[in-house]
Amino acid sequence: MSNFSASEIAEFKASFNQFDENGDGQISALELQKILTKCGEKVTGVEVRDMIKEVDTDGNGSIDFNEFLQVMQKSRQHSANASPAFASAVKKVGAVNTIGGYSGSTASGVQHSYSDEEKVAYIDWINNCLAKDVDLKSRLPIPEDGDKFFAACNDGLLLCKLINDAVPDTIDERVLNKKNLNAFRINENQVLCINSAKAIGCNVVNIGAGDLVEGRAHLIMGLTWQIIKIGLFARINLTNHPELYRLLHDGETIEDLLKLPVEEILLRWFNYHLAAAGSQRRVKNFSGDIKDSECYTILLKQIAPKDAGVETSALNISNLDQRAVKVLENADKLGCKKFLKPKDIVTGFQKLNLAFVANLFNTHPALEPVEDVVIIEETREEKTFRNWMNSLGVDPFVNNLYEGTYDGLILIQLFDKIYPGLVDHKKVNYPPYKAMGAEMKKIENCNYAIQLGKDCKYSLVGIDGKNIYDKNKTLTLSILWQLMRGHVISILTALSGSGKPIADADIVNWTNSKLSAAGKKQISGFKDASIATGIPILDVIEAVRPGSVDPSLVATSGSEADNLLNAKLAVSTARKVGAVVFALPEDIVEVKPKMVLTLFASLCNNNNNNNNNNNNNNNNNNNNNNNNNNNNNNNNNNNNNNNNNNNNNNNNNNNNNNNNNNNNNNNNNNNNNNNNNNNNNNNNNNNNNNNNNNDKM
Repeated sequence: MSNFSASEIAEFKASFNQFDENGDGQISALELQKILTKCGEKVTGVEVRDMIKEVDTDGNGSIDFNEFLQVMQKSRQHSANASPAFASAVKKVGAVNTIGGYSGSTASGVQHSYSDEEKVAYIDWINNCLAKDVDLKSRLPIPEDGDKFFAACNDGLLLCKLINDAVPDTIDERVLNKKNLNAFRINENQVLCINSAKAIGCNVVNIGAGDLVEGRAHLIMGLTWQIIKIGLFARINLTNHPELYRLLHDGETIEDLLKLPVEEILLRWFNYHLAAAGSQRRVKNFSGDIKDSECYTILLKQIAPKDAGVETSALNISNLDQRAVKVLENADKLGCKKFLKPKDIVTGFQKLNLAFVANLFNTHPALEPVEDVVIIEETREEKTFRNWMNSLGVDPFVNNLYEGTYDGLILIQLFDKIYPGLVDHKKVNYPPYKAMGAEMKKIENCNYAIQLGKDCKYSLVGIDGKNIYDKNKTLTLSILWQLMRGHVISILTALSGSGKPIADADIVNWTNSKLSAAGKKQISGFKDASIATGIPILDVIEAVRPGSVDPSLVATSGSEADNLLNAKLAVSTARKVGAVVFALPEDIVEVKPKMVLTLFASLCNNNNNNNNNNNNNNNNNNNNNNNNNNNNNNNNNNNNNNNNNNNNNNNNNNNNNNNNNNNNNNNNNNNNNNNNNNNNNNNNNNNNNNNNNNDKM
């Protein structure tokens, strides 16, 4: 430690504390993996343990501060390639902007961070994909310097447009507030943005509309990355690219491909083209394996059209920075110079390299077409459940519904989020699993998930853990529907304050009470045919928040096309007024009762939440009044104390006078008595001798 100055040790201690989440003076494998994941580094448990093992001198499986300093010393003495992997991880975490700030979900003084590389990459992507949007022409292109990006997100339009670019038609742009943007209308846009982001699977649990309005940099950066990533990944599937069959290994089936996360599919695609080019190199990650630019150079040459002018001269350049420059020049020839700067390749910035490769695939997959392919397309119901689960922050992110839930862990996470305190984590089998007995551990998890459902009075007759493990679609969807319904109902029950579980009939009654009060036709239930027009939903929204529905946008012909327009309007308007809606417009037109139930329940939730907010405001006012009264009382008491100092006899006389005044108040002589009291008090305060004389009189 003597090789470092006191200030350097202080800086290293601050870095150490970033990793040491629980403050026990040790950096564990789990803590290291968590912070690297937050910084965009996708690392496995094995890789993390290897990092720690490399520098763990006492062999206890974690890193203390002395070992941390030894790592930093080695890092100074060696080149980047010869430094311990843990040292590189520390530098990666340190290469960020640190913001001292406050968020509604965090405590004052918390340090948040983001990297300039990410900000520049996101701005470039947004400037490109939204360049032709007429509503944004006054603010695009966004400059890369300073906080201009965060200021551009202030009114909600930019992020709403980005959501629609990622997943088209998520937001009905007719409901966006584009003019006369006062604070209320801006807040509506931001609420719509957050609820629409949830609907496409973004985890925005700790982000509020106010955070976006105020330009909280780390929250905007996190949300922006989620939106961009979902947009990039949305097109990497068998529906859009049946030729992905080419990536199957010998003996594999399409189910084996479906279970892979998108990141793994992209790695397979990358390696498929490396093999096709005759290269012996293979990539296992989007960080260390691409730093020397060799694999990128080969990939770009392999996928490029013959007349694109892409070449491999970069392989003759020894300087890695210059190589990376050449790689991006070739990418530019394909129209794919997105997300990366040369430095991001050389340093192996995982998140941005992943985005770069995903964009390459989406623009130049270069896979031969296949014929007679059976395409397994995700249903609307499956997509809705998957997006709902991901919006709650389940880990890992669910790309395929059945592959994501078959080991029971995601189901258990959902129970834990919906019913806090229900899950006994000692009964859960967490990975890594030993090869022998792994299947049994996963089935045990599934059985525990089913038991949790039974504890919550779910209808699970004939369903056991093996059904979930075997990816039985009907039975998996059954428990997921009940979880989704349970989530909505649990919020309703909490807001009602009664503690009594809310039944479907209660939601129908609430809906009809709103319709009746507005003079509109009631519904018979969630299968009512009139719901197909979207009008009953719009009527309820208008009843919940008057003025939120533009009547000129509501179609009344009853045609399928007009009904769909109304349904789109209803979904986006509901999200705009604060309802978290996962139902799709098609669910309304086809009157899918389960999805319709969740929509009305979400509106009911929002209405109750608004009522609670109003009550809170009233309580605050009452508290203020009470405080004022208390202050007045205190002032009176102070005056009385002054009188006490003057003369005890005076106090007795004053008390008698007050009693007499009170009796007079009952005889409706309020004004005169109050005036007398005020005069007496003034006399008391101004002249005690006069008080004594008056009292004697």
